[in-house]
Amino acid sequence: MSVLNAEVREQVRQALADLPRPVLLELFVRAQGCEMCKETQSLLEELAEVSPNVSVEVRDLNAQAELAAKRGVDAAPALVVLGEGPQGTWEDAGVLFFGIPSGYEFTSLIHAIQGVARGEGELSSQTREVLAALDQDVDIHVFVTPTCPYCPRAVVLAHQLALASPRVRSAMVEAMEFPEWSMQHGVSGVPHSVINQQVHVIGAVPESQFVEELQRALQPA
Repeated sequence: MSVLNAEVREQVRQALADLPRPVLLELFVRAQGCEMCKETQSLLEELAEVSPNVSVEVRDLNAQAELAAKRGVDAAPALVVLGEGPQGTWEDAGVLFFGIPSGYEFTSLIHAIQGVARGEGELSSQTREVLAALDQDVDIHVFVTPTCPYCPRAVVLAHQLALASPRVRSAMVEAMEFPEWSMQHGVSGVPHSVINQQVHVIGAVPESQFVEELQRALQPA
């Protein structure tokens, strides 16, 4: 049974028709103890069937722990969106998903593929200046649920920041799939972004406000 209906498949085909470079969806799974791994794999494989510029590689998290650690992956299912570099190797853009990007978050996945294919985010010049001056790494987790219509805006912004700076890694986290992470960070509503495990941003705030919070996360305690 197909995950994507005919209408959605056509929308995906149009959205991904003119990607400037190939994109690899690198999916980390576990054979046991991962409720949504098979569903996530099915979703990504159907998406890749629609676009010749998108491919999927499935990796066992336990068997390829070293690569997973390099990607910043320590749970499954986890998706890393990679773009093809000039030498034909896959480049990590710092764009991740923990949990299945379904419901409203399917839009975030399409945006992530488009952004990684372009190799850049759509950000203001002021934000780009801040990112260019970063001298510390930034880790962003955006907690979401598939039924939240406001969450994709927060996820897309976080991913754009990652695309604009090698110092930034940004991940969507499906809050219900990772309840222990949600409890750890006190997530009671979504979207809820956590920057460097310490600064919390509640809601889909404007770009300028989020960047201010990012800078605050980098200030000495």
